Amino acid sequence: MAHTAFFGNLVDNLRLYVRGGSGGMGLPRLGGQGGNGGDVWVVAKKDVTLKRIKDKYPQKRFVGGAGANSRVRSLRGERGEDKQIFAPVGITVTTDDGRILGDLNAEGDRVIVAKGGPGGSRYTAFEPSKGQVKHIRLDLKLIADMGLVGFPNAGKSSLLTAISNATPQIASYSFTTLKPEIGKLMYKDYKQISVADLPGLIEGAHINKGMGHKFLKHVERTRQLLFVVDVCGFQLASQTPFRSAFETVQLLTKELELYKEELVSKPALLVVNKMDLPDAEDKLQELKEHLQNPDQFSDLLPDMIPKKYMTFKHVVPVSATTGFGIDHLKSCIRESLDEDAAMETKAIHQERLQALRYPSHEHL
Repeated sequence: MAHTAFFGNLVDNLRLYVRGGSGGMGLPRLGGQGGNGGDVWVVAKKDVTLKRIKDKYPQKRFVGGAGANSRVRSLRGERGEDKQIFAPVGITVTTDDGRILGDLNAEGDRVIVAKGGPGGSRYTAFEPSKGQVKHIRLDLKLIADMGLVGFPNAGKSSLLTAISNATPQIASYSFTTLKPEIGKLMYKDYKQISVADLPGLIEGAHINKGMGHKFLKHVERTRQLLFVVDVCGFQLASQTPFRSAFETVQLLTKELELYKEELVSKPALLVVNKMDLPDAEDKLQELKEHLQNPDQFSDLLPDMIPKKYMTFKHVVPVSATTGFGIDHLKSCIRESLDEDAAMETKAIHQERLQALRYPSHEHL
């Protein structure tokens, strides 16, 4: 079975079997040349996801068309048809051993991944050749290990500054116009973890208000999510209702869900910021209680109950202003990412063992 990294249902890489088409037979008595086999290409296309490829082609096999044999009526055999694999914009295409074949940064970018075999000709005693055979990987380009998710008042940028060793840098990428701020977390053993603060999410982002839609699109490009809420809740504008911290968490979850349901199954941590405010401790206890039994308190959520509640690996109270809880947050982030990496390594080992036990018939 090909290894796929899952965040619940979110697929961030795929391993595919590709084979160029075989060439056609030549015709010795008339010197006819067989058609070349078709090539296999990966082509960037909008609105495609790796999950969609996986669901549509469960076998994950893509083979170019065979070249036609040379015949008396058609001495030059027709070329086999090329096979196109449509993939999302913003992926890297590599061989199984990690050699980069190409990047897809814009719609229409294409990378050849397996060449078709040449048709039989007088140089090959009219015998055709088979196409190239490879296993390739499509990897979604990530912009950071963790992505901050929160409304504008949650104190995300001050949190990013508090956990980073240096001022967060504005980063730009070839495959997107969004320029997130990236903070680097440094650890004693020199491990670095990147955290992205994407432009603020606003209520109704899934309906494409403001930067919302772009923001959500880029949440996919982080390994895990770091929800940030103000312990005392917030009011976005004078005409919008006041939201408690619990309501804010569910509202953020609903925005993610309405944009793309799989996002809700990504690993996530919850940071409860502004613990230096009065009554913060009581409000934190109330939030924890609500999160443990969200169904009991869903009547507090008039019109935005998510289908599935987020489960947080850690709920971490902090104050970006005073520095309270920041070191603990850094260890929780590290622990969560290390757990994930260990699970992924285990999955890859199991897949390789399985391949040794049951050699595939793909090369026949």
